[in-house]
Order: sequence, then C-alpha cells, then structure tokens
Amino acid sequence: MNRLAGVTSPYLLQHAENPVDWWPWSPEAFEEARRRDVPVLLSVGYSSCHWCHVMAHESFEDEAVAEYLNERFVAVKVDREERPDVDAVYMEAVQAATGQGGWPMTVFLTADGEPFYFGTYFPPEPRHGMPSFRQVLEGVAAAWTERREEVGEVAGRITRDLAGRALAHGGEGVPGEDELAAALLGLTREYDERYGGFGGAPKFPPAMVLEFLLRHHARTGARGALDMVDGTCEAMARGGLYDQLGGGFARYSVDREWVVPHFEKMLYDNALLCRVYAHWWRATGSPLARRVALETADFLVRELRTAEGGFASALDADSHDPAGRHAEGAFYVWTPGQLVEALGEEDGRRAAELFGVTEDGTFEEGSSVLRLPGEDDPELRARLLAARAARHRPERDDKVVAAWNGLAIAALAETGAFFDRPDLVERATEAADLLVRVHMDDGARLTRTSKDGVASANAGVLEDYADVAEGFVTLAGVTGEGVWLDFAGVLLDLVIDRFTGENGTLFDTAHDAEPLIRRPQDPTDNATPSGWTAAAGALLSYAAHTGSEPHRTAAERALGVVKALGPRAPRFIGWGLAAAEALLDGPREIAVVGLAGDPAARALHRTALLATAPGAVVAAGEPDGEEFPLLRHRPLVDGAAAAYVCRGFTCRMPVTDPAALAEQVGGSAG
Repeated sequence: MNRLAGVTSPYLLQHAENPVDWWPWSPEAFEEARRRDVPVLLSVGYSSCHWCHVMAHESFEDEAVAEYLNERFVAVKVDREERPDVDAVYMEAVQAATGQGGWPMTVFLTADGEPFYFGTYFPPEPRHGMPSFRQVLEGVAAAWTERREEVGEVAGRITRDLAGRALAHGGEGVPGEDELAAALLGLTREYDERYGGFGGAPKFPPAMVLEFLLRHHARTGARGALDMVDGTCEAMARGGLYDQLGGGFARYSVDREWVVPHFEKMLYDNALLCRVYAHWWRATGSPLARRVALETADFLVRELRTAEGGFASALDADSHDPAGRHAEGAFYVWTPGQLVEALGEEDGRRAAELFGVTEDGTFEEGSSVLRLPGEDDPELRARLLAARAARHRPERDDKVVAAWNGLAIAALAETGAFFDRPDLVERATEAADLLVRVHMDDGARLTRTSKDGVASANAGVLEDYADVAEGFVTLAGVTGEGVWLDFAGVLLDLVIDRFTGENGTLFDTAHDAEPLIRRPQDPTDNATPSGWTAAAGALLSYAAHTGSEPHRTAAERALGVVKALGPRAPRFIGWGLAAAEALLDGPREIAVVGLAGDPAARALHRTALLATAPGAVVAAGEPDGEEFPLLRHRPLVDGAAAAYVCRGFTCRMPVTDPAALAEQVGGSAG
C-alpha cells in the first residue's frame, strides 16, 4: 500500500496497491524530490481511460519497473478530473513539445515543477517506434545525473515559453452578425454531409456546436443550420455511439460513420447530449429526439446517480467478457449466436437484422456494436436489455464533479419540464442540494469533487462555478424557486472577483489558487464548454434575470474571445457562439405570473420553457412576487394568469393565451 490509500479519487485508489511508491499531487512530494535530488515522474489519467489501465497493468504493476522507478524518481499520480488545472498546464507542455497529447500523460519534472521530458502511453517493450517505459526511465535518469545543466536549461526554456502564453481576447467588442455568419460558414465547410458530424475519425459528439446551430436557426431561420443538427443528431442516435438498449452515449466514435465507439460513458457527454436532444425536440418535434432525450435522462438517473443524490463521473470502457477476460466494450457488444441465445432463433435473427449484427462483426472477434439504422422495436430492445443485465457491468467512477453535475442539473430540469417528468426535475433538485450542502463552503467557494458525500481538498475551477451557476439558473426557471437564482448570483460574483483578469479575460483558476508554473487559461471548448464560455453564458442569463449591469458587462467582455475565435475555429468554441446568439437576441426575459395551482399559469409557464428564442430566461411565480426580480410589478391581467416578455429594455404587452406567448418567443404553446 502506497501513499494513495485513503484519497477520494477512484482513479488514484486503483493505483493504491501498485508497487510504485506513488504520491498524490502535494507540496510534500516536490519537497521529497528536492531532498533526494531526483526528478518527479508525473503520471496523469482518469478512471475510465482504457490506455491508462493498460499502462498500469504493464508497467506500474511490474515489480522490477517499480523498483527502478522508486529508486530514481518521486512518482506523482494525478486524476485529471480532480485537478484539471494541473492537467491543463502540463498537457499544454506535452502538446507544444510533441504536437499531440492524450492520456495517460507522462511528464518528467524538476523539483520546482518545471517539465523537461514528455510523453503519453509507453509500452513495456519497444514497439512501433516507441521506446519502452523502462528505456524512458533509464534515459531520463541518465540525463538527470550526467547532463543536469542541459536538463535545467530545457526545463527553464519550456516554463518561460508557457508563462508567456497569456491570452488577450477580452474586451475586444462583442461578436455580431458577421462573426456568427462566418462561424456558420466554417461549420458548413467541415460538416460531413454523408455521415453527420464534423471532421473525420475519430469523431466526437459536437454537443456545444449543435446548441449554437439550434439557436442560430431559431434566431435567423437559416435552414442549413437546422439541417446539420438533424443529420448529426439522427446519425449519432442510430449509430454505435448511442447505447441502443440502455440509453446514453459513449465518449466518441473511432470511425467516421459512428459505428464503433470508445465505450466509456461520461457524465458530461450525456448531460450535454440529453439537453441537445431535448432542444432538438423543442425545435422540431422529432419523436427520435424525444426518445433519446428521455432514455439518456433515464440512463443518467439509473446508472450514474449516487446514494447522496449527485451524479458519478463515468462508467468504464472495459468489463469482463463471457470468458472472464477484461476487455473493452465487452458489456455492450453482441454476436449473432448471443442474440439467438437471448431471444430464441426467430427473434434472434430479427434482432441481428434490426441492429446490424453480422457474422463478421463490426468490432473485435466477430462481435458487433448495436446500431438502429431503420425501424425501432421497443419490445425487442427491452428483452435484450434484460438479458444484458446478467453480464459483468463496467466499473463506475463514483466521484461527484461539481461542473459536470451542474450540466446534469440543467439537462434533467429541462427534460423533466419538457416531457412532464417531475421525477427528473426532482433528481435535478436533489443534485443541486448536494452541491450546496457538500461542495459550497460558508463563503460560497466551491470544492470541485466529492465522494460518498465527503468533499475533497480540490478547489473548484472556473468551469465548476460557471456550470453550476448554469444549472442553478436553469433549475430556477423550471421550478419557480428563486433561491437557485440567488445561489447562482453568489457563484458568479466570485467569477467576477476571483477569476477575471484585465479586459474581461478569464482564468481557469482563482487569483488565490495554488500557483503552478503557469496560470491555466483556455477559452476553447473541448469535451465540455470551457470555463470561459460557460461563464459568459451564465453571466448573461443572470444579468437578464436581474438587470445587473456588472454581470452583463462581464459577459460581454468575456465574449470578446468569440469575436476573435468564432470565425476561425467554430468547432472549438460552440458554447461561446451559443452565448453570442443569446446576446444578439437579447436574451428575452419571460415573466409568468399566476396564482398557485392555476392551470392557466402552468400552461403559460410550460410555453415559456419551450421558447426557442436563444437563451431566453424564465421566471414564474405569484403576481408582483419577490421570488424573482422579473416578477416585480407584474400583476395579473383582468384576474387571469399572464406572461410578460421583455427584450433590450423594451417590453411587449402581456398575454394570457399560450399561443400568443409562443408567437412572441418561438416554440409551441404549452
């Protein structure tokens, strides 16, 4: 047992029994390296990472490798999901030095944290032009003892280069029609007309870009934007990326056609995509969109909800196959024979045709990933899901990440409201309550992670504050409970006070966070909205709710980065483009007033939530109520429930008819 015993990260706990004498990231680890005059081996990964498991089994569980490593290095293991700041800083160094990055990430550092040698996965023996991990260790150890001055020069140069990479994309003016039109054109050029999505293999679900396209279509009527959403959402939902039996999406497709996924299921992907499919249904009424949104929401609750009411981070890609071997995708793939065994001869053959399962297979060893290119058969899917339940399930990473739970809260609240599923709204509320109770301290500072209801020592980063605020604002609009808007305001005040630099630029860590060799700062979306663009969107929504000029100004200044990057790299700033669409549309402010329990008020509230106007905010409650600022001085109209719509300091006449409200805000009458 090494120093990882007792930590909260499931990923680190997976390495607690390694013969490697691992340290968690801590000042003590670097002091030990300084005392012993040895370099630090930094190994970064996460619990559902397939190649992290492979390298652990091949190298970190090897007694001889561990003995050599322990003698010549201080080994530090980091869960990238707990410490995204550490991951971001050293990943930037890896990408700058090698032109690529990934996990597991392997970096060698001085005792001052300065990097001087980089890599990702290293095999146990030399392979495909890669040195073995043992060779890497020997080479680094030799350089450290024989060419220390050269090592120091390299480390210093890399550190100075990273420190000089400050961004200056704040306060440059807000993005306008020209920038958003240019972004749409760029996406059109990269769109895969045949298979949907953007770019080639591997192909990732572009949730944030789809949100931009939906908002752009709603604001401008551009049919091409909606066509790209239709094509991408249908292709993903019918392909192997989507779990045709249990709902939910895998991390990405290894091919252009969405046939074979990388099987890990992440909370953030499924929260974002659940919301996208709910919004796609809101825009089009697609039955497929409705089914996928609800099945994904049910997957989140069934598979990822923790005993404390939060949502776990991920399901592993690997599990045991029928022969007892640990294999990627074993829980999800089928052969024709397995279908017959589960369903009988006739139904098994029909299932093979329905789901594209062939004798040759689409995956490994003659197995196939289920797809649904044609008609659906809910009964057959239900029977196969029941049969699959007997298989060995993938492991679950049980840590609760604040940011990703914020995304889940927004998705479940809206999906529950759209489809009359109050249970989903309840699950969203319980997760929000957990974040307040466990993740927020008395000063409203956020802790990034918890496990089993116990907060870790990891400070929240910008995306935690922004995504939790987004979830709280959304939950407030759905439930009519203004306390969630209040909590969002407290978090966003901290964003302005502690994460904002000159000209409105944003940093990923607070001013008083643990200092690293560079203060991380990245406005581009990756698997989730960047903290920068998520904060811009949440600040804008909060300002629309409250009329707060400081929050509106902060949002506009943050969106300067979208003006700069949107036309050049639209695939990587989709959430920022979506926030810019809301800014151009107002966003619209919808106040619904009515007496408690009044069906007419409920119908108006539902119509308001179904508004397609980009970024519209909704407040619902008693006439002239104190629950939300938007309700003040809003009376009933001739004794009837009413909706008030304002936009840019101009208000329309109040309406009492849901159809009239829908005309003002888009969407359909509730």
